[in-house]
Amino acid sequence: MSTRVITFHYTLTDNTGKQLDSSAGSNPLAFLEGSGQIIPGLETHLKTMKPGEKRKVLVPAKEAYGEVNAADIMEVSREKMPAKQIKIGDRFRAGNDGHAPVVRVIKVTDTHVTLDANHELAGQDLTFDVEVTAVREATAEELSHGHVHGPGGHHH
Repeated sequence: MSTRVITFHYTLTDNTGKQLDSSAGSNPLAFLEGSGQIIPGLETHLKTMKPGEKRKVLVPAKEAYGEVNAADIMEVSREKMPAKQIKIGDRFRAGNDGHAPVVRVIKVTDTHVTLDANHELAGQDLTFDVEVTAVREATAEELSHGHVHGPGGHHH
């Protein structure tokens, strides 16, 4: 079976209907089928759609960014933090390695900071209003590079 490039527009909302993200007014998003470039629950639906087709897709948390993992929430001493002025919502890389996870500050006390390494959409069911704009076979170069080239994809 060949690998396809699927291009689509989307509007993402949370379970309260609040818009979180959208491709409206910009290029549609393009991804290499089966490459893990988009959340699994959304890809499952997009793979069955044809160009021009629109659909409202409900993606449960476990098929989106996963459930909240309590092991990814940690309390650390303020003195171990890289900044002195820390507030809820601040983000820090949890190490010097460029691949170290980014953690989000979720609680601050006089002595400790609580950090959350979960994706900020973990534990949330998501709704996508999608429209597939194009479907084509991936090129050999895209397959060897592991990403889409051109509009909606990577540019070298």
